[in-house]
Order: sequence, then C-alpha cells, then structure tokens
Amino acid sequence: MTDTIAAIATARAPAAIGIVRVSGPETLRVVDRVFAAQNGRPAAGQTPRRMVYGRMRTAEGAVIDDGLCVIFAPESSYTGEWAAELHCHGSAVVLDEVLRCAFAGGARQARGGEFTQRAFLSGRMDLIQAEAVADLIDAETAACAQNAALQLSGAMSRGVERVYDGLMDITSRFYAAVDYPDEDIEPLEERQIRDTLECCRGELRRLLDTFRRGRIMKQGIPTVLLGLPNAGKSSLLNALLGYDRAIVTEVAGTTRDTVEEKACLGGQVLRLCDTAGIRTTRDSVEKIGVDRAVAAAEQAQLALVVLDGSAPLTGEEERIFALSELAEHRILVVNKSDLPRRAEISGLSGRFGHICHVCARTGEGVDALGGIVKELYPETAGIGGALLTNSRQADAVERALGSVEQALSAMEAKLTPDAILTDAETALEALGELTGRRIREDLVATIFSRFCVGK
Repeated sequence: MTDTIAAIATARAPAAIGIVRVSGPETLRVVDRVFAAQNGRPAAGQTPRRMVYGRMRTAEGAVIDDGLCVIFAPESSYTGEWAAELHCHGSAVVLDEVLRCAFAGGARQARGGEFTQRAFLSGRMDLIQAEAVADLIDAETAACAQNAALQLSGAMSRGVERVYDGLMDITSRFYAAVDYPDEDIEPLEERQIRDTLECCRGELRRLLDTFRRGRIMKQGIPTVLLGLPNAGKSSLLNALLGYDRAIVTEVAGTTRDTVEEKACLGGQVLRLCDTAGIRTTRDSVEKIGVDRAVAAAEQAQLALVVLDGSAPLTGEEERIFALSELAEHRILVVNKSDLPRRAEISGLSGRFGHICHVCARTGEGVDALGGIVKELYPETAGIGGALLTNSRQADAVERALGSVEQALSAMEAKLTPDAILTDAETALEALGELTGRRIREDLVATIFSRFCVGK
C-alpha cells in the first residue's frame, strides 16, 4: 500500500453534498494540491478529525467550489493510513473536477472496494467485518442493515475469536511442551481438551444454524404466485411491488412466462415469481408457461395461491393446491374481496394454515398478508449476535465444525494426541480463512506471547 488512492464516495447523482475520499501515504500532499483552508494552514497543520472550511482549486489556482476538508491520522482512519475527505456540492461536474485535481496531485483512481481492502490489510477489521461493509451497502430491509451492522461491530467475529483462541490454546500448549521440554509448561489434561472442543463445537453449531435464516434475510424468500388464469396473480404482484410490472387484462392467459421481481413484505424480501395460470391448454406457448410455473413451484419456499373469490370453485384448483404443497409454507390469498363472494373456501382451512382476503386491484388486505409473512418468517436480526449470510462464511464454519467433531471422535477412539491436534489445526485453518488470519504466524506468536519461553 505504497500508493495513494482517491475516489468519489457518494452516489453519481445531483445532491446537496458530494464527497471525494483520499487514502495513502501522500494524502496530505494531495490535499494541499486540491484544498486551501481558510485558516491558511496546510493539511499537516490541521487538527485530525475536525472539519475545516476552505476552497477546492485546480493546480492553476482556479476555484472549483467552496467546501470542507477533514484529515484522519492512521490511528483513527477507516483504512489505517493517512486519509482525508473533501466535502463539496454534489454536482457530478464539481466532483469529477476535484477528483481530477487529486489525480494531478499524485493520487490514482481507487479500485472497487479498495478502501475497505486497505482497512482489512492494515488490521482495522477482519474479513467478516469487511464483507459486512458490502452487506450494509446492499441491505434491502432494516433487518439486513441491522445484521450487517452487528457483523461490522464484531458481533460474529467475537464468537469466532472465542473458538479460535480455545483451539489455539490446545495446539500452542502441546507444541510448547514438546519443543521446549526444559520449560515448566504444564500440558493440558484430557478433560480440559474435551471441554474446550465441546465448547467450540457448540459455538460453531450455533453459528452454522443461523445460515439458513441469514441467507433468507439477505437473498430473499423464493416465492411463487400460483392460481388459475385471471385469478389476479399479476394484479397481486403489481400491488406488492407498488407499480405495474406485469400486464393485467381481462383476457385469461395473458401471462405466458414467469415474471420475477423482489418486494418487501412483512419485514422480509420476497423473490416473487409470477407464473402463467395453470390449466390444461392446447396453446403450445401457454403450455410452456404452465411448465415453467410448475418448475418455479418446485423451487419455492413460499407459495401464494391466488383464488378468485368472486367465482365458484371448479375443481381445476386441485392441481394448484397440490402443487403448492411442494413449498415449505403456503398462504391462500382470496382475491377480489370487493366483489360478492361466490367461492366456498370453508373446506380449505385444513389445507392452508393461513388464508388472507385481499383486493389486489386496490391493495386492500396487502398489509394483512404482510402480517402473515412476518409470522411465518419473523425478523431474525437483533437476537444478540449476527447471522451468517454468505456461502463462503458458512463453508468455512462447516469445515471447522467437521474438524472439531473429528477431534472429539479421535478422543473417543483413544487415538494419540497428535491425531487430535491435526484436526484442531485443520479447524484453525478454516477459521483463519473465515476471518482472514494466517494460522502459522498466529501459532508462533501465541507460543512466544503466552509462555515465557527462553526467558
């Protein structure tokens, strides 16, 4: 990290304020080329973490904009190195000009994620926290944002750290006792090793159990809309989205293909898939749409079965009801509540745990539908610890858990200590991948810091 980077840190749209961020060893020199403080002092003479008023200017001295600058010393900066932020008016032209002047002053364009990468490399955050930054930016619900904030604050890292330290204590004591027999290092007893491994197993299991909930929260719940033609599936999709995404007509069979969109409902993101009305048809194009609807139902976790409440049941609904049973959860959505009820649904309560009456055309009843979704998928952030949300993290935890369980099995089989330690070290490597540690350096550092070897 010998070069200095710069980038526009705010959205590329007209706004009241825009920010250009600079980080690297030449930050102060770059700032002096771009910003002239009203107090007359150079960047090196400014108080860190205090906004200073002044002017943005070109290398030739032409004024670009009035604005503010704040300097961050390495010990208090996001990246762990000298950094600065230039706050000006949020005009794309102004921001581009300030950035161009920063490049002229010796900075280069930052790559995507490079500021956070530098924060990780400098030890300001671990890999879990670095990934949480991207999750926070991409959050689509308050629960997603809260979970990312928990990860960024170290809620998950602290749990992983406890497991890491427990396994490191086992391995480091073993190697210290073997490699330095003249030192008075008491080896761990079998009971201590077992207790540590069981504690680590419990922590890793608890963490891995959060993955399913975390993945649903981040990626959304695969949701399929099923029903007969003209039941109102596309109207319900539009009502959930808040705009007309799907074409709605009185002609049955208008939807020929699956339409996929995301919508927030009941505090969760639903990955909605509107499907063709399921019926027997000779139309080859419509038949393809029906086949795709069946395939979507087979992959869904939640099925919203839309029923036209203003028309009597015909028996054709049975295929749809059976298809919905492939999903983990099912909700019967009785549409067209603004019209006289002709559908007899009293016998369906045994097949559907939840029945909701809506008018997709007006949006009436959508809030009640959201309440049912919230009941089925309660918000999971804020339960005292962060949830796993990506496959990389889950894979590392799963491999660490497998190794810890193998170590416990080795103890049950009365294998030699080196077999147990091999599994413990494998678990450490997996956790090292999770947080970004490098195990061998940690192992050596732990031996010489925890035990006074060679004093």
